[in-house]
Amino acid sequence: MHIPETWSPTEACLSNRTILVTGAGGGIGAELACACAAHGATLILLDKVVRNLESVYDRIEAAGGPQPAIYPLDLEGASEKDYFDLATTVDKEFGRLDGLVHNAAMLGALIPLTHFEAELWYRVLQVNLNAPFMLTRACLTPLLNSEDASILFCSDSAGRHGKAYWGAYGASKAAAENLMQTLADELETNTRVRVNSIDPGPVATSLRALAYPGENPQRRPQPADVVSPFLYLLSGDSRGVTGRQFEAQQAIPSN
Repeated sequence: MHIPETWSPTEACLSNRTILVTGAGGGIGAELACACAAHGATLILLDKVVRNLESVYDRIEAAGGPQPAIYPLDLEGASEKDYFDLATTVDKEFGRLDGLVHNAAMLGALIPLTHFEAELWYRVLQVNLNAPFMLTRACLTPLLNSEDASILFCSDSAGRHGKAYWGAYGASKAAAENLMQTLADELETNTRVRVNSIDPGPVATSLRALAYPGENPQRRPQPADVVSPFLYLLSGDSRGVTGRQFEAQQAIPSN
């Protein structure tokens, strides 16, 4: 499904909200972070490469947005304790968490399952599935402290319909969709936390370049072109909307 056609972000639609974005060092994560800050949010920028986070930090500061926070973390190697330490820091520094965007992803390799190495399979599932689970579980306390919290899983068509050669990536995204629905069902009745997923569609990102190395990236939307639906799902305008699978773009042929 798509966000309401008539919706557009107001200047302060994310004012006074604290939002954590994983994979914030580049691509959709970086553009989303900058857009959220432009609409009033305080960002917690999470990625494994510090210099990339510093670049996004500088962009937000130069644009006059609220001062963001940088939290370097390698989701592939992070331990359970690392996630609880992160959540403790968020709770101490901000008192609550109003938005959590699971944007970071690892492609792995596009090969038949018969040739898929077990170690690579584990690595992909660690980043795409285990990390969102552990991060969400750890951050539930600051999320529950919010008057209107939103958890958002960045999805993919490969996770909504299995495709040959997409292996661990497709399986991890399918499992993440189920995780989203499970969380939405568990949190719907007695909390103010909503949980949804959104498929950005084909976008000119580094991950897509790995999957389609011969594709001209100029033929695809740029990361900044698809962030508006994310803003809707993070804003109070989507309050009460939970357990849904959204698409950021109208149907576009993907190869």
